[in-house]
Amino acid sequence: MGINWYTQVQYLKGVGPKLGSILERKGYDTVGKLLYNFPRTYEDQRAMLELSKLVPDQIVTLRTHIQKVSSFNMGRSKRKIYEVMVGDSTGKVKCKFFRVPYRGYFQRFQPLQLVRISGKVTNYRGSIEFHHPTIDPITDDETMEDELIPLYSETEGLTSAKMRRLIQVALFHLTDKKNFTEHCFPDSLPDWLEKKYQLMSKQEALKEIHHPPLDVAEPLTFFRSPAQKRIIFEEFFWLELYLASKKTGFKNQTSPKMITNPKWTSQFLNSLPFELTGAQKIAFQEIHKDIAKSQPMHRLVQGDVGSGKTLVALLAALVAVESGYQVSFMVPTEILAEQHYKNSLKFFENLPVKIGLLTGKQKTKEKNDNLEKITSGEFDLCIGTHALMQKDVSYKNLGLVIVDEQHRFGVNQRKELRSKGQAPHFLVMTATPIPRTLAMTAYGDLDVSIINELPKGRQVITTKKALANKRDKVYGFMLDQVKKGRQVYIVYPLVEESEKMDLKDAVSEFEKLKNLFPDTRFGLLHGKMKSDEKENTMGLFRDHKIDVLVSTTVIEVGVDVPNANLMIIEHSERFGLSQLHQLRGRVGRGAHKSYCVLMLGYAQSDEARMRAEVMEQNSDGFKVSEYDLEMRGAGEFLGTKQSGLPGFKMANLVRDLEILKLAREAAFDVFEKDPKLKKEEHKALLKTLYENHKDIVG
Repeated sequence: MGINWYTQVQYLKGVGPKLGSILERKGYDTVGKLLYNFPRTYEDQRAMLELSKLVPDQIVTLRTHIQKVSSFNMGRSKRKIYEVMVGDSTGKVKCKFFRVPYRGYFQRFQPLQLVRISGKVTNYRGSIEFHHPTIDPITDDETMEDELIPLYSETEGLTSAKMRRLIQVALFHLTDKKNFTEHCFPDSLPDWLEKKYQLMSKQEALKEIHHPPLDVAEPLTFFRSPAQKRIIFEEFFWLELYLASKKTGFKNQTSPKMITNPKWTSQFLNSLPFELTGAQKIAFQEIHKDIAKSQPMHRLVQGDVGSGKTLVALLAALVAVESGYQVSFMVPTEILAEQHYKNSLKFFENLPVKIGLLTGKQKTKEKNDNLEKITSGEFDLCIGTHALMQKDVSYKNLGLVIVDEQHRFGVNQRKELRSKGQAPHFLVMTATPIPRTLAMTAYGDLDVSIINELPKGRQVITTKKALANKRDKVYGFMLDQVKKGRQVYIVYPLVEESEKMDLKDAVSEFEKLKNLFPDTRFGLLHGKMKSDEKENTMGLFRDHKIDVLVSTTVIEVGVDVPNANLMIIEHSERFGLSQLHQLRGRVGRGAHKSYCVLMLGYAQSDEARMRAEVMEQNSDGFKVSEYDLEMRGAGEFLGTKQSGLPGFKMANLVRDLEILKLAREAAFDVFEKDPKLKKEEHKALLKTLYENHKDIVG
């Protein structure tokens, strides 16, 4: 039997055990998976650039020669900057690396060696440079004819040229007419779907992507070639088919119908010293309409930091409790669980709602007592962390599940929590907003509500970036705020000092700051502290017995101290945009003008500076999240790595939104035509869906 799609990659000519092991670690253990390692870009040999013609912010690929390779220490630290000088007859350019891409990377280069540089052109202090470009040695066997050369991401022991040769060998075997079978290019999309959406076959698409003709150079650059459209459509289609299967399954379940005219919500709203925003009212109306039906609600509430999502969720909980059902409210951290518990006790003090708290670090007796009260139905509203999903947690009459910061929990975890009741209604919340059209498409199994108004009195936070040489000025500003009676957060990326990373840490800096400013009251908070220690520290900060709270990202979600008006984030280059926006949202909650300072380390990248600039220029979480989505990519943004959803090799949720809409339409069309996927033409769909999601598809 010849080479086919399912053949182990080690049996491909030119691989062998050592390279086979590297490919397997990268996820390319079969020939088919190898062909899904797509080029990161293409080199058009008809349009070779000269170094003197480079323009800042261009993304280019060019051929040039190595001049020299050197390294030097970065400031006082032991970390090194590596520099590869390249040149041609028109000039020289530095390629700088603030970290080693992989062991032995720089040892590959020799003076006068011909190489290919791919990357973004940067203007650094008036000079043209590359920062972390990809550098490929050009091998003797590469042709110099006019053609498009696919360039692949490199890793130790696997160059772009080697990957290109392996893929060409694989394509040769899989397209050999003598040995061609259905096992060469298994195509699970039905014929009617390919025709309706004018899609290339998988075989044609993969051949063109890895060995492209010159006439598709421009469409390939912008991911608009017919071959790329086929692959992008397919990747989105599997995501949408999975979501459509879940939504179809929900329709067959029966959930408890909640009362349509609750009295407690009116009583509660009348007791509040403020009125809900218009967006909060609409979101609650949408939720109430859903839970009054016998079909399970599966709704996502998106809202910016501080927009009042929790209050809307508590209103929904109140309707469920008044209807005679229990509510499970799961949050990602113990601090947030304890805060929600205390706020709920305060909110519902004049209503007959019994509230319980369950966290992993409760003492055995307290935990057992709480478990008993959940099982007996004594607790109406059960607030907690992952502890709410444990096997020993059982509910008497669970009617509504609320999950805060849903991207922190995977699909399997949410499924586990849902199973605690007989098809309870399901409400998820996130402060990582994405545009409505994108949310409705990406979260195909969830209806979407958006809270895009901030309550009256919420401050717009002034955000500024600062390099480490401005630290004294930042500390001076911090002391001014403390003298005015305000409070401050300083957030660090690490709890304790690390030998591997040259980063400031919370524990060491806490001690330094106490000695540096003895008249200022400092507190320390991090995830390794015991639960009662954390709660005690937060209590002191809330009561203004601490002026400056030195912390890790444990304060990222939900912590609410209105008097705190300054957030200083050390090594902000280590944080993503959504996380920076979440941290910034801890201030601006009172009547005082608020500020956020993003401290950048010396080794920041272009991307880190860009993130800081996005934060300086945007206070709207929806705009911040659009940039975040573009920078991070869909898989990370949507949490697909932990959710059971397929990752994307080529598709991009922002760039390819129109193709995504078509794929969604196609997926739901399939289930409309064949709800059980029993037709012969759809059996391959069911097989692939099952293989990707055994835990969910029955």
